[in-house]
Amino acid sequence: MTGKRGLVMGVANDRSIAWGIASALHAEGAELAFSYQGEAFGKRVEPLAASVGSDFLVDVDVMDDASLDAAFAALKARWGTIDFLVHAIAYSDKTELTGRFINTSRENFRNSLTISCYSFIDVARRASELMPDGGSLITLTYQGSNRVTPFYNVMGVAKAALESSVRYLANDLGPQQIRVNAISPGPMKTLAGAAIGGARKTFKTTEANAPLRANATLEAIGGTAAYLCSDYGACTTGEIVIVDGGYHVLGMMQPENM
Repeated sequence: MTGKRGLVMGVANDRSIAWGIASALHAEGAELAFSYQGEAFGKRVEPLAASVGSDFLVDVDVMDDASLDAAFAALKARWGTIDFLVHAIAYSDKTELTGRFINTSRENFRNSLTISCYSFIDVARRASELMPDGGSLITLTYQGSNRVTPFYNVMGVAKAALESSVRYLANDLGPQQIRVNAISPGPMKTLAGAAIGGARKTFKTTEANAPLRANATLEAIGGTAAYLCSDYGACTTGEIVIVDGGYHVLGMMQPENM
C-alpha cells in the first residue's frame, strides 16, 4: 500500500471496524484521510488519526450534498487523486432494532436505506472521479442481509440493498479499473453492533458455534481490506467477502450446543 492514498469513512472509536481497517492500511504504508460527522465524533477521531500520522480530517454528513461535495473537493485540492475509499457508515433508529420487523416505520426505513445504502452509491460516484488510474471501493455488510437475524430488522433489508449496489457499481466502474467489494464480518463488539437487540447473546452464540470457534477480529478484517485495496486484489470485484470464523456455512448449531 506504499504510495497509495485514500479516505476512511465511519471511524467512531478504536473498536470500530473502520479503525481496524485504517490501522491495517497504515501498517502496509497507506496514507489516510478520515471523515467524521459533527464536533463530538471529530474529537474522537482526531487523536486516532494522529496516531497513524494523519492530520487530514473532513466533516461529512452523507445526507447533505453540499457536505459531500466539500469533502471531495478537499481531497482533490490536497491530493489530486485517491486510490481507495472505505465506507463504514450505517444507521437505523435503535428503538427499531428490537421487536418485530413488521413494525418498521416509514421514516426509519427511509433513513436506514438512505444512510446505509444510498450513501455508498453517492460517495462511489464522487470517489470514482478522483480515480483516473483505477482504485478500490469497500463497504461493510452483515449476514442479516440474506438470512433472518434476530432484531437486525430493517438493517437486514438495507444491507441486502447495499450488497446489490456493490454488484451494480462493480459493473459500472469496472471499465475504469475501479473495484467494488464488501466485507461481511460476523458479530463485532462495536458501538454500532451494541445497538442491536440481543447483541451479547448473538456474539456468544456465533463464537461458540463457528467452525473456528471464534468471531472475527479487527486485525482479520483489516487484513482483508488491505488485500482488497492493494494490487493483490486487482482481479477481485463485485464480491461479498465473508470474515466470520466460518459461521455462515452452518446449517445448525454444533452438537455440543444443542
